[in-house]
Amino acid sequence: MEKIEDVRFTECVDSKYVHPARMHYKQDGKDKIWDLMRVHDSVAAVLYNKTRDVLIYVRQFRPAVFFGAIAREDTTSGHAIDMKKYPVSLGMTRELCAGIMDKPGTPSIQVMQEEILEECGYKVPLSSIEKVTGYRSSVGISGSKRELFYAEVTDDMKQTSGGGNVTENEMVEVVEISIPEAWKMITDESVMRPPACLFGTLWFLTCKYKDAKPGTA
Repeated sequence: MEKIEDVRFTECVDSKYVHPARMHYKQDGKDKIWDLMRVHDSVAAVLYNKTRDVLIYVRQFRPAVFFGAIAREDTTSGHAIDMKKYPVSLGMTRELCAGIMDKPGTPSIQVMQEEILEECGYKVPLSSIEKVTGYRSSVGISGSKRELFYAEVTDDMKQTSGGGNVTENEMVEVVEISIPEAWKMITDESVMRPPACLFGTLWFLTCKYKDAKPGTA
């Protein structure tokens, strides 16, 4: 998964995932504009394996995170990126199991169920998937909605090794960490983890996991 090469950046003129727009409006009588992006809404899940007392995440290469770590002048040159100067690790993230809502008419909880099986390999009944909350993310650029779910799994539910949807060229690695490791991850900036991962993990540790206490795990 970490064999990334021949990286270069070009202008994005047509995408089925992101659609830029410019909003014109008046606020308190003043004309304003705001550049924004329409993207798919999404779902994510905190997964807890109660057989082995571990939390389950996915590790994957995120081009946007990699892009954000590269100096602006190096992304606009049109030349291949120097992978010695910018190692692949800059774009490797640890995230909750998640997916986009790109199937019209499909309930979000069903999309979540499918993503859990595809990415992490667990077949979880819909009745065992609990909605935690919904919120807006990337409020300065997209304002897309994300729904957060929770599911407890057991080793008996494991159907496949996971890894993502091959037909969509997904490449994800399933990562399991202990409860003490989860506490450490909250403030460990060496781990590239997005806000949803931090929020979901903290929610679990403080609201769901019966024995977790800050500073004692």
